[in-house]
Amino acid sequence: MTKVAAWQYPIERVASLEAWRAKLDAGVADAAAQGAAVLVVPEYASMELTALLPSEAQATLATQLPALQELLPAYLEAYADASRRHRIAIVAGSFPEYDPDGRYRNRLRVLGPRGDAVVVEKLQMTRFERELWGIAPGAAQAVVELGPLRLGVTICYDAEFPLITRRLVAAGANAIAVPSCTDALAGYYRVRVAAQARALENQCYVIQAPTVGHAPWSLAVDENVGAAAVYTPPDRGFPPEGIGALGPLSQPHLLVHELELSLVDAARADGFVLLHRDWNNAGHLDGTVATHTLG
Repeated sequence: MTKVAAWQYPIERVASLEAWRAKLDAGVADAAAQGAAVLVVPEYASMELTALLPSEAQATLATQLPALQELLPAYLEAYADASRRHRIAIVAGSFPEYDPDGRYRNRLRVLGPRGDAVVVEKLQMTRFERELWGIAPGAAQAVVELGPLRLGVTICYDAEFPLITRRLVAAGANAIAVPSCTDALAGYYRVRVAAQARALENQCYVIQAPTVGHAPWSLAVDENVGAAAVYTPPDRGFPPEGIGALGPLSQPHLLVHELELSLVDAARADGFVLLHRDWNNAGHLDGTVATHTLG
């Protein structure tokens, strides 16, 4: 058994970097105290740090991004320190990071309990990220082995593209973390439905962790809607509805749930259906599709 925690992370106007570090530490400590081996923090949880920028830097999306870069070293060190002190792996909140090619990318770290880190990037930008914010697609993907847990990460919109998850599963993932940030029920349900579909298709666990809360002072994450969850295949040994756990909608909450990873192997080998195996059936894509006009 492996316990995981998914943080319904409230976007708040933190008063100082020290106050933010205390908030992060309290959440990590809570997850560790409840026995979680891994804590998933949402996409763009870092954006509440814009509250610490000078007023002129807070004024526009374009001025926020370069100003945030000064906080990145402290941000990364805070996560590494929390993982080391509490001996827990963390899928850290993603940060829009500036790269040498002059572009920003939505990037996170998966940290082991000793503070060592693996980089994961968002591959597919939403319209807001691409058209209004200027965030470019990344390329870094990984499966991180944490004992029996082999964790892949699809950042929010990436979860809506089946082949991204399938590539991680083909590389050995038996669980997928989906850190998300959505500003309306429609966005939340798009990611939720996608997460449930990925659990079904790949016969694996999917762990969603969203930002929550109303932050009118923030240009990028002013409205945050969602609920943390652990989704499962609706298969042998799992809940028939495919929901292992579900948090309260749009409230600060730490969802902790135990994964029975042996059930993933069992379902893939001898489930009611064998979607994981049958995915590669050549007949799905080979051949032609006839078009007919009737009436």
